[in-house]
Amino acid sequence: MKAKLILASASARRRKILAALGVAFEVVIPQVGEVAYTCDARRTARENAARKSAWCRARYPDRHSLAADTLIEFEGRCITKARTIEEARAFLRMFSGATHRVYTAVAMARPQAEPELILAESTVRFRKLSEEEIRSYILQVNPMDRSGAYDIDEQGETLMAEYTGSRTNIMGLPAEVVLVWFKKEGLL
Repeated sequence: MKAKLILASASARRRKILAALGVAFEVVIPQVGEVAYTCDARRTARENAARKSAWCRARYPDRHSLAADTLIEFEGRCITKARTIEEARAFLRMFSGATHRVYTAVAMARPQAEPELILAESTVRFRKLSEEEIRSYILQVNPMDRSGAYDIDEQGETLMAEYTGSRTNIMGLPAEVVLVWFKKEGLL
């Protein structure tokens, strides 16, 4: 029997969060071009989540689906995934001793319906990092598949001084929000 829910995402962190919530799901990776608005992380996240959701709903109209996009806003700039190791180092240097916001837009759709789109926000303050700490982190954690080149769930404590908001939002999917929807939709 097919799972009722499709996770429209390639993210291993989102799969981990959904598995921990106990929901049965199938992974489908949307083939969409993502946008990036240089000075608007919120808009970027919302539009990318909506694009992924539309792609999924066009192919699986009779299934529940969940699509998401996570981005960082730092000093008014939208920070995406690092394209190179050097850019990953630059992101970690930039965040060192500073605070940034993490936004995750989540598009949750029931069969034959437009998605409910929410935007979760958390803040993260990094410790002051040395070049050696940055180098060590990059050697331990692949920074290339993560917004801002870090993962709270993989050695995050070596980087962060504190955070506010949802920890799972920082990972890439606000569990508290999707759990309510799953219960309402009978997906648990």
